[in-house]
Amino acid sequence: MVDGTFECGTRSEKALLYPGAFLLGNAGSCFEYGHRHGTGDHCIAFHFEPWLFQEIASTAAGSARFRFAMPMLPPGSNLAWATIESAFSAEGRSSTAAEELAITVADCVLRALSGRAESWLRPLPRERRRLLRALHYIQEHSEEPLSLDQLASVACMSKFHFLRCFRALLGVTPHQFLLAFRLRRAAIKVRTTSAPIAAIAFEAGFGDLSTFNERFRKAFGMSPRSLREHRLRVIAGGTTMSGN
Repeated sequence: MVDGTFECGTRSEKALLYPGAFLLGNAGSCFEYGHRHGTGDHCIAFHFEPWLFQEIASTAAGSARFRFAMPMLPPGSNLAWATIESAFSAEGRSSTAAEELAITVADCVLRALSGRAESWLRPLPRERRRLLRALHYIQEHSEEPLSLDQLASVACMSKFHFLRCFRALLGVTPHQFLLAFRLRRAAIKVRTTSAPIAAIAFEAGFGDLSTFNERFRKAFGMSPRSLREHRLRVIAGGTTMSGN
């Protein structure tokens, strides 16, 4: 829940949903909700295929048969980031980033409900080899739209296990790695060529120039144009040295 309030729940149990709280629903179960105030709300919804939810629940809650016993989970300090990131996911994020976030949020919520702490994951040697294969694939196809399903298939893993192993080994998600790789490659071309910035952005795999500029500035502290102008100033202001 991002903004607004509404009542929700089953016929036997009701709850008030408010900003920061999570509405929980089990597959095959019905629930009701309504707005008495009539002003609307802003929510981000995640839907999971049963097999994927069961895999997440098996690890996060200790049982693939886990079902929500309550219709609402109140916000907590360990869930605050999930609410904020969920809001951002609705604002132009790629489907891969949104899917990574959805899986991570589900894992976090299930652990909060079950009281099960996240265990330290150390990928096995065969898993490391598979992850390296996926890393090479990302670098070779970085300009293409890569999905989590596609990368997990390259690594011969389920996408939930692939996401957990990838993050455990590299400290970032596959999408974060791909984004950083694209930005570094684009920055080199901005700095070393005179190609139009828009062409560099599209060639790197960014479908929108404004998104590219925003992410570039966040990563490098300046816009692509500023980076290029800085390079030109350095070249123009350079000096030569000669001996007698």
